[in-house]
Formats: sequence, C-alpha cells, structure tokens
Amino acid sequence: MKPWVKVLLVLGVLAVLFLLGAVVIFFTRPLAAFAWLGRRELKKAGLVRVDIETPAGRQSVFHGGSGSVLVLLHGAGDQAGAFSKVVPHLLAGHRLVIPDLAGHGQSEPASGPLAVETIFAALDAVLAAEAPDGKVTIVGNSLGAWMAALWAQKHPERVERVVFVNGGPLTHVASGLTLQPKTLPEVAKLMDALIDPESLHPPEFVMKDVIRAASKGPIARMAQKASSMESLVLDGKLGTLAVPVEIVWGASDRLMPLSYAEKMLAELPAARLTRVEKCGHVPQQECPQRLLAALDGVLSQPPPARKEPAP
Repeated sequence: MKPWVKVLLVLGVLAVLFLLGAVVIFFTRPLAAFAWLGRRELKKAGLVRVDIETPAGRQSVFHGGSGSVLVLLHGAGDQAGAFSKVVPHLLAGHRLVIPDLAGHGQSEPASGPLAVETIFAALDAVLAAEAPDGKVTIVGNSLGAWMAALWAQKHPERVERVVFVNGGPLTHVASGLTLQPKTLPEVAKLMDALIDPESLHPPEFVMKDVIRAASKGPIARMAQKASSMESLVLDGKLGTLAVPVEIVWGASDRLMPLSYAEKMLAELPAARLTRVEKCGHVPQQECPQRLLAALDGVLSQPPPARKEPAP
C-alpha cells in the first residue's frame, strides 16, 4: 500500500472517530454541546473571548463591535452563548459585552457554593474593566435582569437604561415548579412553564441532561447559598431605582408570569412594558427574531420618562 493511501486511511479513521465522539457527546451531554455551538457562533460573529481577573476569580467575557456599549447578561444555569442568535443583529452600532456570569460557563469559581454576592461582585469588576467610561445599556434575562438592576442601583450615573427580559430583582416563588427537577415528569412540567405551548419541546435525552445539570450545575450551587439572597432583592425598594427601565416580556412565561412584570411596572419610577407574544422565559433562544423586534422598538425610542407623582 502506498504511503499516501495509508495517510488517507488514517485520516478517514480519525474523522469517523471524531464524528462518533461528537454524536456520543451530543446525546449524552446535549446541554454542553448546545453551549459549545452557541459560543462558537459568538466567535463566528466576530466577538473575542477574554479573561478578566476579579475578586471572584477569572471571568470569561466575549466582546466586540463598536458604538454604544450594550451588555447582555444571561440567566441562571446558562452562559454567554445563549445570545448567539441575536448577536449578529445587535452588533450593528453597538460594542457588545457578554460575560459568563460568575460560576457559569468558563467563569470562576468553578466549584463550591455560589452566592449571588459573588456573581454581582464579579460582574461589577467586569464592567469596570470593559466599560470604564460613559454610559451603558444592560439587557438582562432572568438572573441577568436581577444583576442588571443591582448594578444600576449601585452605578446609576453609568447607566443609559436597563432592559429586564423575563426577570427582575423581586422575590418570586413559582408554585408547583422546581428549578432542580429530579424526574422526567418534573422536567416536563418545568419546560411547559418555560416555553410557549406551540414551541418545540425538548426530547427525552435533553430532559435527562437537564436533571443531571440541575443537580450539579450553577443552579444547585446557588441553592446552597439561597439564604443569602434575601439581602439583595429589591422588594419595596424599586422606587429607588433611578434609571429608565424597559420591561420586555415573553408573554407565555409561566415560571415568571406577566403579573411579575406588571408589578415591577407599577412600582418603578420610569418604566415601560413591551410584551413579546408566543415567547417564554428565554426569548433570545426560543424566539430571537421577535425579541430583536422588541429590542429594536424600545431602544430606538427615548428612554421612558419618570412618572408624575400621584396628587
């Protein structure tokens, strides 16, 4: 057999083994595979990943583009790649900053209990490094909206406006649901609450991976520090949030229903609510085009004005 034929055979075998390995990973760890694909799309769009040293450890951040600074913050258990479907559009006219929140993705700490204070301290350091001058707009989904509210409360002079996407800084308990499902029926019930009834539901092998991730991932680690969260919620304090707030809400969300958004709207001094129909808790993944239409709509308008005080 000629040497070049042997080389081709070896390369062919390696390619087959690689594909088999990829298939195995996809079916046994689909959440990790989806995360990898999302992060790959961020890089394809032109974003660069950097590490930033913070008191909470090294934080992974994707950044790129030029223009006004737009910060995108993901939810609990997620990572920066969750925004991959909206990044190409948002890059037009913006410098994007998309961190893995502390304890998520490739950001430290990689193990141990994960306090909300740690997540916020790391974000504070990241934004000090990534956007030291001028004002920023922060779009936060779920946990990311809570972190956006806390950062805006601490640095109101640095904020153009914040956008809460199916999340916020108020206490909320979703009756009958758990973020740490242990059985397939519990996962199915959670998924029903997270997405629109007409959206494609995940197959069983994905739901099994949700159970695994929920028992060991960031949500489980945050649950170990749940008692420390109370001091950082803004129940009864939304009136002190001195920045304009856009509330962009997937109207099909039953984990954090529209009533949660309406409560924030009533209490915030300068806020506007935009419903996104047929979208659930994570619009940037489930219905990215409808979310982009909503974001374009609110960000192209002047920020909401402060309400007139009641007579």
